Amino acid sequence: MTAEPRVYVIHENAEWFPPFAAAFEAEGVPAQEWLLTDGSIDLNAEPPAGVFWSRLSASAHTRDHGDSKEFGRAVLRWLEASGRTVVNGSPVLELEVSKAAQHAALQRAGIEVPRTIAVFGTAALKERAREFTAPFISKHNQGGKGLGVRRHDSHDEFDAWVDGPEFEASPDGITLLQENLFAAAPFVTRVEFAGGEFVYAVRVDTSAGSFELCPAEACALPGADGVEPEPLFRIREEITAQHPLVQQYLAFLKDAGITVAGIEFIETVDGRFVTYDVNTNTNYNPDVEATAAVSGPRTIASFLGGLLARDTAPVGV
Repeated sequence: MTAEPRVYVIHENAEWFPPFAAAFEAEGVPAQEWLLTDGSIDLNAEPPAGVFWSRLSASAHTRDHGDSKEFGRAVLRWLEASGRTVVNGSPVLELEVSKAAQHAALQRAGIEVPRTIAVFGTAALKERAREFTAPFISKHNQGGKGLGVRRHDSHDEFDAWVDGPEFEASPDGITLLQENLFAAAPFVTRVEFAGGEFVYAVRVDTSAGSFELCPAEACALPGADGVEPEPLFRIREEITAQHPLVQQYLAFLKDAGITVAGIEFIETVDGRFVTYDVNTNTNYNPDVEATAAVSGPRTIASFLGGLLARDTAPVGV
């Protein structure tokens, strides 16, 4: 890596980097990818000068990068021990890779979350599932993009799934059982934050019934016969920084040391606002970015550029 101070973007999925590369260029901020798919660090050496932004993902294992979580733990703690500025550092990585940890942190902040049971291994899965009225949800504790999330309409169906060939354990061996949330309308809301500030809220259409809600362009599916589908992601203008739930999120993020995140909630038929996911390696949908008054990637690039300028300014300036 070059010795010139810059922003280093630590991640494992090169496919998702281009929108951020364009944002750094537009903001005039020198930036470089640091792919944690292999490599090495000298633990006795000083890290390069710069600002380090972690975009490590809970879904890395789905791209054959299952070791990136452990690589990230080592690298982030090395950087932090050396006094470097790390955005979304090691404590945030631990939240990213554990929905149980997210649940506990959100609940501690007074934010409503779904009733959830964490089951370690499989021996108790069927018994604990009986504590939920069907339908209910199972999901991986370490997940991403909605992968591993299933709805179960009966306990017998759930038992057959657990015993059958389609059962897939979470990478960390923890399965979450969760109440099924019934939406008042077929959408969820994803609230984006960058630099610790509100960016915008996005309406995500769930009328197709899928749990895989990745907003990145790389995740988009073509329409039938090549026809472009209606956008699944749209700005919710009525959700602003002054919304009470957004204010709760801002306090939660500050307390948790999270600088960049997308937080998802659902409005239920019984009038609850229930938060169910914190994504600290958030991506931005191009349809939303094309219509939003503020750009998520450019807000991040500008924020990180400000940190870089602060850290590299001559003493006394």
